[in-house]
Amino acid sequence: MKTDSSYRRCYLLHVWPHLRRLVATTMATNTKPLHGGIVSEVKDMDYELVAKPDLIQLYLRDHGKPMDISKASAKLTILVGAEKQEVELKPAGRQLEAAGNFKLANSKIVALVSVPGKAPATVRFVLK
Repeated sequence: MKTDSSYRRCYLLHVWPHLRRLVATTMATNTKPLHGGIVSEVKDMDYELVAKPDLIQLYLRDHGKPMDISKASAKLTILVGAEKQEVELKPAGRQLEAAGNFKLANSKIVALVSVPGKAPATVRFVLK
C-alpha cells in the first residue's frame, strides 16, 4: 500500500519535469511585437515585420533573443491584388531593412530569410 510520501515522490519524479518543460516552452514562445510590427513564428524563430510606406524592417529573434543579422538577408514579395513588388532587405543595425515606396494596404507579404548556419525560412505576413 502506497503512503502519502510515496505518492508525492511519484509526482515529483514523473509529473514535475513535464510541467516544468511545458512552462518553459510557454514562456520561451513569447511572440509579442517588440517594435510595433507583426510577429510570425517559424521553427522557434520570431520574425517581426515593421512595414511603413517608405521603410520596411524585419527583426529576427531566436527563442526570444535578438539574432546577429550582420550576414543575413531577406527577399520580400509584396502582393496587393494582382500587383507584385519584390524587395531586398539588408542588415542595418539590429534589423534587416529596405527604404523605398511600398504599397502595403491589404497586402500579403512572403519573406525568404537567409541566415548563415540555418536553413532558409519562408515567413508569411498579412497586412490590413
